[in-house]
Amino acid sequence: MATSAEPRYARIAADLRRRIADGTLAPGQRVPSTRQLAGDWGVALATAAKALDLLRSEGVVKSRPRSGTVVAETTPHAARGASAARELSLERIVEEAVLLADAEGLESVSMRAVASRCGVSAMSLYRHVDGKDRLILLMAESAFAAKTAASGASGALDWRGRVERVMRSLWRVHRAHPWLAQISPLTRPLAVPSLTSAGEVILKALDELRLPAKQHFDAHVLLYSHVVGLAANVERERKALAETGMSADEWMRSLIVPAMGVTAGSREASMHAELFGPAGELSEGYDFDWDELFESGLRIMIDGIEALARRVGDAGAPPG
Repeated sequence: MATSAEPRYARIAADLRRRIADGTLAPGQRVPSTRQLAGDWGVALATAAKALDLLRSEGVVKSRPRSGTVVAETTPHAARGASAARELSLERIVEEAVLLADAEGLESVSMRAVASRCGVSAMSLYRHVDGKDRLILLMAESAFAAKTAASGASGALDWRGRVERVMRSLWRVHRAHPWLAQISPLTRPLAVPSLTSAGEVILKALDELRLPAKQHFDAHVLLYSHVVGLAANVERERKALAETGMSADEWMRSLIVPAMGVTAGSREASMHAELFGPAGELSEGYDFDWDELFESGLRIMIDGIEALARRVGDAGAPPG
């Protein structure tokens, strides 16, 4: 029985154990997320995460890719035994950490949580990796290396084709692992070999345009920001949907357009009202197709870079 003298995380864990024991939460069913627990109990995200970490370490719950944290189907003893059957290695630690981040977001990754997935004590991980910061770098390198290995092969592609190839490769990585967009600001790119190599391919391709050095690197930064910016919003939308239960389209219809306070067709009507009102071309709603947005933005940016290069070239050409 949990008492008020217990830490808040222990009380949260005890409540979840009770709900699992009485069948309110069945095996395989998703348990409340870290954010939901934090809101329900009025605690910090770290406190809620610690409660779930404790239950993972006991084998009561487990993380499942794309599903989040669910009630374990097996007994805690069996869960620990099956997990411990695989030998602990750096590769396995990184693999489990990536799976956890994919399923529950980067905030769920801790040395204790990863150790629980591996069926070992948290201290065992430190024989392979010296802390969470280093683990996150290894996670990033693992994610980028798996999907960008072939992106540097250019064949007969022109500069535009080479840029598009690498950009699509980077987009695939961030779509598979949206948490990557959360771990480093644009001004401090991750020092991981696979990402650096991808950037080098883009810079070499852009070099053919003979832009001034600053504009050359500006173009490279803006292209990468296109990937990171969209990916960050994919992750934010996932969290917003979980917290509000409203899709992006429902949010726009119920909050943004009415907030304009003007009827479509009137002289003062906002463009939001004109587009989304009953007679608007988007009256049926606007679907945030992330892949389509990426491709559209990529075309616009590359066209713009090409136009800039022409203007720079024309400005430097001798009079005819």
